[in-house]
Order: sequence, then structure tokens, then C-alpha cells
Amino acid sequence: MIRRLVDVVAAALAGALLFAGCSDNAAGKPSRSVPAVPVTVVDVVENPVPLQLTAVGNAQAYTTVGIKSQVNGQIVDVHFKEGQDVRRNDLLFTIDPRPFEAALRQTEAAVLQRQAEVQQAQANLERDLAQLENAKVQERRYRDLVDRELIAREQYDQLRTNWATLEATVQADRAAVENARAATRAAQANVDAARLQVAYTAIRAPIDGRTGNLLVQNGNIVKANDDNPIVVINQVHPIYVSFAVPDQHLTDIKKYYRAAGALRVVARLPRQPEILATGDLTFVNNAVDQTTATIQLKATFANTDNVLWPGQFLDVSLVLTTRTAIVIPSQAIQPGQQGLYVYVVKPDQTVESRPVVLGTRLGGETIIEQGLRASERVVTDGQLRLVPGARIEIRPPKAS
Repeated sequence: MIRRLVDVVAAALAGALLFAGCSDNAAGKPSRSVPAVPVTVVDVVENPVPLQLTAVGNAQAYTTVGIKSQVNGQIVDVHFKEGQDVRRNDLLFTIDPRPFEAALRQTEAAVLQRQAEVQQAQANLERDLAQLENAKVQERRYRDLVDRELIAREQYDQLRTNWATLEATVQADRAAVENARAATRAAQANVDAARLQVAYTAIRAPIDGRTGNLLVQNGNIVKANDDNPIVVINQVHPIYVSFAVPDQHLTDIKKYYRAAGALRVVARLPRQPEILATGDLTFVNNAVDQTTATIQLKATFANTDNVLWPGQFLDVSLVLTTRTAIVIPSQAIQPGQQGLYVYVVKPDQTVESRPVVLGTRLGGETIIEQGLRASERVVTDGQLRLVPGARIEIRPPKAS
């Protein structure tokens, strides 16, 4: 009986101790300390940032040339491959030159014939000039004789008629010489035209650029000035990027352009933070598009590394000027029920949640218009385990 009473008392004491322990946990008294949350942080800095306009742009070839044949004929050789870079005056196609060379030889022979006719007409002129001079001498001699009545008047008149006939013949000879020379010049013009036709059988690149699809092959017959080009060459060094901005920014564009003399344009791949290429604004259209209320702009890029390609869509930023602003990595910004916020590190190695007002995004960084000061520190990695007031352990950033 006594032993059973002792067991009951022991069980009651154990239950009381267990209830007391549960009561302590329910009251919020931790049984052990909470570990610090490992995070990565960065310093908030104030840097010069661009004041810029953003738009969607389209890369365009600096010059586009559709190559066409200027003569009818058969292609006997293609001297390049599709997509190959070519230089100005590089040989692209050879058209069978034999019909044109035969026509050239024929016109050259015609020139020789015309030159012979000139020589013949010149010889006739010289012969008739000699006869005319002789007739003049006889006319003077016979005029003296007729004055002294030593010969009959009819004989003198016959001599004067012969003299006049020779003068007319000489005039005709001179005209024949000029006609022969004109015929020679016309024949020479035919030779020049024939030589040009022969030159057209070698089709050369008019610009530096990259060739597109080859639309003809060896053996194809081509027509002179056909509607469709046989290949298209695009000049991509340099290259244009065309884009449009709302016309309300036109005043600022003109103001900053006059002040700086040139405006920088930055191109990125769509939705990518890395800068792909940098160029200069070189064209502002002379009228606003009234259907879209935008002004068309063009930037010129050197494109020496071929990162831009005709037809490519890009995110474009037109940098008007620069200003000083608070900049932090974009991954530090978190969405919340009350809006966007960042975790700011306090001196006691705890964090507080602070709402921020964002400005322009610059690649992987974002301008903070309100909410942060320079020299503060914000958390950039590990935010998912944080709550306001949590203690942190700063870790070095992960190697990229």
C-alpha cells in the first residue's frame, strides 16, 4: 500500500515537471539561440549614371546593293561562296565573253576601214588642191594674154570654168574628209561600246560587304537588268541601328546633341543586361511620324567584331547626359505586399526591411531614387531566410 502511494506521488511529480517544460516553450522562451543567416552584401554607392532614352531598335545594313548583269549571256564561273566577305572590285561572276569579243573585233575592223577612207579622202583633197593651184596660175597667165588680145576670149572663159570647177571639187573633197573622219569617230564609239560590253562580262563587287544567297549557278542564262538580283551584298562595317522615340523627347535630343556634338547609343540583346555594342547617333529624321507620334533615329556602329547583323532586333539606349545617383545590384530588390524593398544591414549585424523607389535599370544594376544613402550596405543573396531583425553572417560573394 505504501509502495503504491510512493509510485503515484512520483508520477505526479514527473507530470508536473513535464507540464512546466511545455508551459515554458508555449510562453516563447527559446531552449537554444537562433543561428545567424549567411548572406552576401554590397556597399551602396553613388556613381555617375546616364540619363537615357530606351527603345527597341533594328539593325540595318549601311549599304545594300543588288547585283545584276548588264548584258545577256551565260554564266561560266562564280568566284565566291554564299555568305563570303568580299572587297570592292573583287570578281564575282564571269559571263561567257566570246560573243562580245567577236563583236569587238568586228567594230575594230570597221574603225580601220573608216581610217582608210579618211586617208583616201585626204589624198583626193590634196590632188584636187594641186590641180586648183595649177588652174589659178593658168588663169593669171591667160588673163594677161586675153587682155593683150593674144588669145581668144572663149579659150580664157573655158579656163576660168575649169578653175571654178576645181574649187567646187576641193570643197567637196574637204566635206568628204570631214565625213570620213566623223564616220571614224562613230566607228571608234562602237569600239568603246563593244569594249564596255566585254567588260560587263566580268561582274565585280561595287562595295565591301558580305554576300547573301547565291541565286544563279554556272551555266545559268542571265538577262540584262533583270528584275531579280543574282546576289545581294550588305555592307555591315559600319552598320546602322534604326529606332524611334516619342516626339516629346525631340527637344532634349536636339539640346544635348548641340551641347555634346555627339550622343552615345548603347545596344543590347533583348532582355539582356550586357552591352553588345556602342555607337553614335548620326541621323534624326526631318519629320515626326504623325501616325505613331515618334521620331525616327539612326545610330552608326563600327561593328568590327560582327556582333550586329542586319535585321536583328535590339534593346537600344540613347544616352543624353550623365548625373550622380544611388546604384545597387538589381538582385538586392525584393517584392513585398507593401511594394519593393531591400534588406539594409544595421551596425549590430541585423537587418531591417526598407521600402525603395526605383529609377532606371542599367543592365544588372538599378538606380534608387529614394530609400537609400551612400555608404549603407544591402543584402544581395540569402534574402529568403531573412526577416526584419534577423541576425546575419556576411559571406564573401560567390565566384562567377
